[in-house]
Order: sequence, then structure tokens, then C-alpha cells
Amino acid sequence: MSNGTHLLAEDRPDFTRVLDDALRDTTVQQALRADGHHLTAEQLHTKAMLHAEPIAAGAAEEYRHYLALRTALADAPASHPGGGLTARLRSEEGAGFFPVLTVLAPILAWSAALLLLLIGYVLRGAAPDLVLGRTVLTAGWVALAAGVAALTAGGVGLVLTALRDGSATPRGQDPQLYADLADARRAWHTALRDRAILPWLLANLDSEPALSPLPGQRPAPPDLLSPGYSRGTYASPGFTSPGVEGLTDPQGRSPRHAEFTGPGYTPPDFTGPDEV
Repeated sequence: MSNGTHLLAEDRPDFTRVLDDALRDTTVQQALRADGHHLTAEQLHTKAMLHAEPIAAGAAEEYRHYLALRTALADAPASHPGGGLTARLRSEEGAGFFPVLTVLAPILAWSAALLLLLIGYVLRGAAPDLVLGRTVLTAGWVALAAGVAALTAGGVGLVLTALRDGSATPRGQDPQLYADLADARRAWHTALRDRAILPWLLANLDSEPALSPLPGQRPAPPDLLSPGYSRGTYASPGFTSPGVEGLTDPQGRSPRHAEFTGPGYTPPDFTGPDEV
């Protein structure tokens, strides 16, 4: 970006989300649906991601303000010694008894109620006039009501705790700084969309598509079945057998034919026996 401010890697997902939102804008959609030769939404998205740095330069001022607030928040010290997560955990030690009680109290109360009601109805069936049976039944109904009350109190406590933790900021930090940071991020997104991405999309609608793939993408392999693709030629290496009796010239040709003469054969001299 201008003045040495570059789009950081952690902010590229924000750029992608704003780009996707800009591609859904009514003006861009109407231009994409118009007749004529122009890029598609996917081609525009690919080309915009390849030119993210120059596009984001249109909202450089808002981006620098957002980065300054984010850096200030990261460098802000805690207002109490040993601040951070460790101090927060220490300050909340001993506060875990109430959640455990809200879980165990209904279970124990309802278990006692079930047992007391079972014993009470058995005693009442066996001896209707027995006072102990009525007393046990009364205790069972009281335990059941206590379990319902404990469950209600636990649910209310959990809701209040969730609301408190959701609205609280980390200890030692200025809540106004978090609000300013959120406002700065929204302002950067608005400027990035209205002043940078939308004008670039409309200006490059009739341009040529991006030729180079995005980083990390491999080019598509050639289609071996498509027309116009010819298989590579292959020729076996020249090989010439040696000439007759190994007599060949440098070009592999035999300069002369070897002559072959069969071995001479003379029949044995044979004479019959001398006549007497």
C-alpha cells in the first residue's frame, strides 16, 4: 500500500470477504448480466486477489488507522500486577462452588423426593391411619419442590453469568479502545468496498483475464483426448549388427564379404587285395 503500508497476511481474509460482498453488489451484478464480452464473476475474483495490494491502496488511510489502534491494544499493559489470564483465573478461584451446587442440588432433592414418596405411599397403602406415612409423603413433596427451586435458581445464575462474561472486556484494558478498534475496522471495510474494490471491478470488467494462477495452484494437466494434441514421437536408437565375421566400417557397413572355403577332402587311397 502507499507510504509503505502493506496488506498484512492476517487481513487478507477480510479483503476476501469484502470482495465477495462487492461482487454481490447490484451495480456489479447488472454489469455482469449485460450483453457483450466481459469477464465472469469468478474471473474478476481471481484477478482481484492477484492485485490485492494495489486495490487495497485505495483505503490506505483507514487501514493505517486500524493498524495503529490494533497495535496500541496489543501493547497496552494490564492495570493490575500479574495481569492477563493468570490474574483473571486467580480472581475467580473459589467461585466454582455455586455452579456445582446448582447442578447437584436438583439431583439430590429429586432423588430424596422419589425415595420419600415411594416409602410414603407404601406406608399409606399398608396402614392408611398411620401418621408416619403422611409425614413421609409431605417430606417427599417438599423435597420435590426444593429440587425445582434449585434448578430455577441455577438456570437464572447461569444466564446472568453468561451475560456478564459476554459483555465484559479483559481486565486491565480500556473498553473504549475495543470500541474504537471495532469502529476502525468497519470504516476500513466500508472504504475498501466503496472506494477501492467496486471501482476496480467496474473498471476491469472488460479487461483480459488473469493469466497466472494464484500462488499454490498447479497448472491444469494437458487434455490427452482433446483435438490438436499429438503424442510425442519416439524412435528406437540406431543399432547395426556387426558384419560378417565382425568386419565392418565406421558406418556399420561390411566392406567385403567373407569368403568361405570348405575343407578339402580327399578320399583315402584304397586298393583291393593283391590277386594271387
